[in-house]
Amino acid sequence: MKQRHLVIAFIVALAAAWSLLQPFTITLLCYIGLYALVAVGLVMLTGVGGMTSFGQAAFVGLGAYATAWICTSPTAAEWLGFLPKGVYPWIGLVLGLLVTALIAWALGAVTLRLSGHYLPLGTIAWGLSLYYIFGNLQTLGGFTGITDIPPLTLFGLSMESPRVLGVLIWALLLLAIWALHNLLHSREGRAIRALKSGRLMAESMGVDTARHRIKLFVLAALLAAVSGWLYAHMQRFVNPTPFNLNIGIEYLFMAVVGGAGYLWGAVLGATLITLLKEELQDALPKLLGASGNFEVIVFGLLMLLVLQRAADGLWPVLAGWMRRFIQAEPAHKLVAGGGAVQLDQRQLPPAGQEILKADKVTKRFAGLVANNEVDMTVKAGEIHALIGPNGAGKSTFFNMISGVDDPTDGSVSLMGKPMRGHPSREFAALGLGRTFQHVRLLGERSVLDNVALGAHRRGHRGWVASMLRLDRAEEAAVLAEAMRQIERCGLGAVADTAAASLPLGQQ
Repeated sequence: MKQRHLVIAFIVALAAAWSLLQPFTITLLCYIGLYALVAVGLVMLTGVGGMTSFGQAAFVGLGAYATAWICTSPTAAEWLGFLPKGVYPWIGLVLGLLVTALIAWALGAVTLRLSGHYLPLGTIAWGLSLYYIFGNLQTLGGFTGITDIPPLTLFGLSMESPRVLGVLIWALLLLAIWALHNLLHSREGRAIRALKSGRLMAESMGVDTARHRIKLFVLAALLAAVSGWLYAHMQRFVNPTPFNLNIGIEYLFMAVVGGAGYLWGAVLGATLITLLKEELQDALPKLLGASGNFEVIVFGLLMLLVLQRAADGLWPVLAGWMRRFIQAEPAHKLVAGGGAVQLDQRQLPPAGQEILKADKVTKRFAGLVANNEVDMTVKAGEIHALIGPNGAGKSTFFNMISGVDDPTDGSVSLMGKPMRGHPSREFAALGLGRTFQHVRLLGERSVLDNVALGAHRRGHRGWVASMLRLDRAEEAAVLAEAMRQIERCGLGAVADTAAASLPLGQQ
């Protein structure tokens, strides 16, 4: 059985059982779908992109409050009075996505400049801020909330029943997983995977990592907003409580417990946490003879156990068991059979043309002068060597002529263009490639993926095209070229092997 057959079997089984399940089970599945939609965004943001966020519940709130306000506000009714009432929720969706995208972009532009533990602390700060904005704006009903939100209607079909609305919830969840899976297995997906541990390497290969981080942050926020929109029309009532910091932590629990680097791990984590919460909220107070949020303690213990026994989450454990029944065709065989054409080649400059020039380049680190007025000119067809003992400043000089570091004094030009102060991705755009003294690879990714990342500048398809699989011809060409270069170096037999598992010489 192939992987796609297993996914199809899951969808068919869910669809077949949908009409037979009890109303309580249907409602529970609706909540699992809503939570998984947020968690899958966190998988992309945290597990793949390396940016931890505790504030996703606030973005759920933005989506919920936007549609609640549109559907119940007299002011909105005056503006939209010429439209039928059934259209209001869909306008609320558009408004929610626009507001969320704008706020997420603004917050991301500030927050993502932080690093280390300051980044998650920053997400806590704006998560709390948005929560109290929801509670203190009387336009949004204050802490009492907004009631009488109408149910969704689609082509005259009312979605008031969870059994009907649940179909839409799970359809959107499966659509999101499909689109994100396509994105991750594309040119842009390789760049996204490099954000977590290979930003310096990715920048040197032409990836704008800052832009990718903000786009990923906005994408995760939009998925949360869609969940909030669905939640509002399912509950038909919203107040700030479901959008507080504790709920944001629960969403992160779902992603981590299920498997922070795996899309289906979000579904597994949402299912486990939702079922546990449902059972423990009733069982623990009876067992302990006291009321309270004892399930939070259990979640904390569960998190410690998972981090200790299955650091990558539970989905890899389950996937490892299922792999015995799934036939996976090696990526290099898929490439070899793809019939992809070779990518266009950059036109080489004529022999003797000046390519790279360093003029009196100096680098100071406080009182230490690593490079002092170094000159170098490289012309097409020439081979140069930089020789010196350890600590002489060779790596520092390479960093300055490739855009990794800025010179303190002096200038660097590439193809006649002044490049001082330009990031390394702009050097890559002009054709400059480099290696590093200490090998920089995406260790958990295959050799093929690492080499294909080096061709990032040779592709042009963006995120939306990748999600919709409109990049297949370009992707096939990139992978075929990467495979050709791998075989040229004698590494064809290990093309599907994780880069970190190779001997240092092969790395």
